Amino acid sequence: MIAKVDFVKLVTVSLLLFAAANGYAQNELRSTFFKDADAAKAAADAANAELLAPRSYEQGLKEYRDAESALERGRNIEFVRSNAADATTYFRTAADKAQLAKTALAQVMKSRQDAANAKAPQLSAEIWQEAQRKFADAIRLLERGDLKNSKRRDIEATSLYRDAELVAIKAQYLSETRRLLADADRARVGRYAPITLGKAKQLLADAERELSENRYDTDLPRSLAQQANYEAKHAIYLSEVVRQVRDKKLTPEQLVLQWEQPMQAIAGVADVVPDMADGPDRLTQELVAFFEGQRNQLQSLEQEKAENEVRIADIQHHHATCRPELRQRRIADQIGKLRSSRESRKSHRRFPTQRNHD
Repeated sequence: MIAKVDFVKLVTVSLLLFAAANGYAQNELRSTFFKDADAAKAAADAANAELLAPRSYEQGLKEYRDAESALERGRNIEFVRSNAADATTYFRTAADKAQLAKTALAQVMKSRQDAANAKAPQLSAEIWQEAQRKFADAIRLLERGDLKNSKRRDIEATSLYRDAELVAIKAQYLSETRRLLADADRARVGRYAPITLGKAKQLLADAERELSENRYDTDLPRSLAQQANYEAKHAIYLSEVVRQVRDKKLTPEQLVLQWEQPMQAIAGVADVVPDMADGPDRLTQELVAFFEGQRNQLQSLEQEKAENEVRIADIQHHHATCRPELRQRRIADQIGKLRSSRESRKSHRRFPTQRNHD
């Protein structure tokens, strides 16, 4: 029984050693025969040959996989060598053709990237797909050497990508505002808030015009679209308020008192008496003065903090470089300057005046 167990162990160990040796041998063979193929494939991938030279790249990939399969299955080494060599040739051809395509198709590739950046695949899917088909045709024809027809497809794809990009940009910036304005028209908002609604429509038209004239300078159109969005929502809100007054669900006096409440709350935070006996103008001026003073104070504190950080860095530098007998003196001098500066700022700082509580 013991002899039988020992025999099983011996067989198991032998199999493991054989498998390890076989794996090592395969790795050695792979390093030998795939060295050039791996380098050629890496160069083709770097040139984006899968996209720009798909026919040659696919042929190279097929030979490469066949070589890997033959090696794994232990087939004749000449099959492995031949497939790996063919893969190398195809990958090198693919890399060369991809470099050519990058130059010949530079404009359409830029238009394609611009459209992708604008989310055209999601927001303008139909035009994007048609552009993709034209682009693929241009690549296929170029890879075959048909420069004339490739250029034709290049121009068609470029135009389609630009159309898809513009549709996508407008969808990003204008769709929500268009929906709001459509809702406002259905609710007859123009009857109750015509000025605000008209402003929203004009802003939307301006944003669309700016995008059509210069799609890459999106800062202004984005700002116009945001303003249009705000004015559309504002018009819908105002129309509801006007309806309530018209239907006598809200009196003009109640409306004014409601609008005064937020100003009273802000005045409480600012510790300002909310005097609106003759309208909101005086209270508005006092609140503006208060918050301007707060802003100035914050800026002054930030500046003082930055200056103190510089001084502390100087102290640390002197502490690290000075002789021991000078360190304490310089540190004491710097700390004294910090304290003097802080006291001086406190004594000269002025806050905005506030009206006395009655």
